[in-house]
Amino acid sequence: MAARNRQLNQFFNAIAAMHLDSRVFPQRPAWVEIDLARLRRNLQLIRQDLPPRVQLLAVVKDEAYGHGALDVARIALEEGATFLGVSTLEEAMALRDAGIKARILILGERQESELPWCVAYDLTVCLNNAHTAQKLARTAAGFEKRVPVHVKINSGMSRYGVRWDEAVHLLETITAEPSLQLEGTMTHFSQSDETDKTFAHLQMARFDEVMGAARARQLPVPMQHLCNSGGFLDLPAAHRDMVRVGILMYGILPSTVCRRISGIQPVMSIKARIAAIQRVKAGEHVGYGMRYTATSDRRIAVLPIGYGDGFPRVRNQGGALIHGRRAPLVGGIAMDALMVDVTDIPEAGMWDEAVIMGEQGAECITARDIAQLKNSVTYDVLTGWRLRLGRKCVNGEASS
Repeated sequence: MAARNRQLNQFFNAIAAMHLDSRVFPQRPAWVEIDLARLRRNLQLIRQDLPPRVQLLAVVKDEAYGHGALDVARIALEEGATFLGVSTLEEAMALRDAGIKARILILGERQESELPWCVAYDLTVCLNNAHTAQKLARTAAGFEKRVPVHVKINSGMSRYGVRWDEAVHLLETITAEPSLQLEGTMTHFSQSDETDKTFAHLQMARFDEVMGAARARQLPVPMQHLCNSGGFLDLPAAHRDMVRVGILMYGILPSTVCRRISGIQPVMSIKARIAAIQRVKAGEHVGYGMRYTATSDRRIAVLPIGYGDGFPRVRNQGGALIHGRRAPLVGGIAMDALMVDVTDIPEAGMWDEAVIMGEQGAECITARDIAQLKNSVTYDVLTGWRLRLGRKCVNGEASS
């Protein structure tokens, strides 16, 4: 132990002598870049596109789709959002602990053990069944509070929510509980961003059946919110009192066929710096499994980012932007590195910046391009970048 303590003392003395701050380490040469000015502009464009009476709920679940929940929440509220939407109790509590006082709606279903925390932290719960409603009512009464709740109506997606043909009973149960305030009703579209809106219209009709039945029984008809990003863009009749916008405010369209708002731009970029350059002769190989064989002498740049960071595990597909030109990916992706051919970019040198996703010069690699490599969707790409990639905010002040 004494020897180890001496070693630690020597280490920290060496750092002090070099005037280094051990709390601030050099950033890894691969990172996620978040453009806060673009985020703000996207929110302004969305707000301008919405009728003034329609409220905006900003969906910031899963660290705001990988963009950083606190920064996104702060800017969304500054740009007119009245609600924040999260998926887990932990996400909501983190925002509260960071000083966010705005309304937070927790989507999905809650365990009974979570309810006291929801009440104590002034979080709004989505209710899907009478059992949870009664448990929440007793919990709220114990806190001597009357808490607002939203009811999720399953109009055909069959995920969370009470079936549309059983929903009125739940509305009656909630209305009868003195410690609960029926503030909102909601549903979620299965196909709001497709060309064919037939099923979305059926879901809307089922939702309206519930609202009609509630009126007939003289139940309060609360705030209605049906739209995700796709519904907001393509189903104006479903805007009602509030829309829940997620991926659109991050600058990504929910599909290739939905309406576009001019000026919306991607907020997230993925970047790395060239960490090694190899000269490969004709007939030599690159990477695990010798998946690439050079047909002529090539110059290969190594970027320190791999499938351990969330890049798709592909072979000889995709690429990066270096000096404004596309460098094709060669060989198989490693956990911590990928290799690109820079033979035709002779000025490429050590520690030059490469764009894995984003723009450089006139070239662009989109989240949809990465999704195609991954055989997945853009939502998966945005949320799939691992935490070991540091987040760097630009064009705006990030939360400390």
